[in-house]
Amino acid sequence: HYSIGAACAAGNASLIQGVQMMRLGEVDMALAGGISESTGSFGIFASFQAQGALGSADDPREACRPFDKSRDGIVVSEGACIYVLETLENALARGATIYAEIVGYAMNSDAKDYVLPYSKRQAECMELALERAGLQPEDIDIVNTHATGTKQGDIEECKALRKLFANCKNTYINNTKSIIGHAMGAAGVLELAGNLPAFTDNSVHPTINVTDLDPECNLPNLIIGEAVQLDSVNTILNNSFGMVGINSVVIVKKLQ
Repeated sequence: HYSIGAACAAGNASLIQGVQMMRLGEVDMALAGGISESTGSFGIFASFQAQGALGSADDPREACRPFDKSRDGIVVSEGACIYVLETLENALARGATIYAEIVGYAMNSDAKDYVLPYSKRQAECMELALERAGLQPEDIDIVNTHATGTKQGDIEECKALRKLFANCKNTYINNTKSIIGHAMGAAGVLELAGNLPAFTDNSVHPTINVTDLDPECNLPNLIIGEAVQLDSVNTILNNSFGMVGINSVVIVKKLQ
């Protein structure tokens, strides 16, 4: 029982750590996830405000708006999500409800700037996760973006996404923070949970609050405003990046 210090990538990092421990034979089962109760902490708000990264709009429709030209920062939220991780064999043997199979993951470091993200390393992190999953970019049905609503952060991630998915006609991109805000260390696992229902209903939830798309954030198949219904959803790539240059990517697959 321990916590992982990986900033806003901690949720994804916990899933990765759990899988690695099982593969090493250290545990048969792991509880992994994230909990955020940031709104009671003055330090969280003060640090983001000092960086000019805290959203200032009072209207909820204008507050958390990744990819919009008028975005001006993050909206801090609270939440928690814990997953039960176990081998497929154990899950089948006990008749567990299986929500997804973790098939690929990666973590790396920008090694460039304490605050500003670096698209090159973000792209490399996604590429490594895909390689470990034995997948190509065009095999991904949904990409959940990390984008928090900061000016440069959103642009850098979009650069990385275009490098991998620019020619993927059947890959759809969304953002969950626009709906629930930024839950810090719990963000990755909460946002993955927000997309897992697509394995059942084949519906890709939208990015909301975008009224004027930033041209630098224009992505192919970026879902804005309304959900999109697909014929099938089998794979989800979940991005979660943190300050001090921590990048994490988890890829999950629908159990066939």
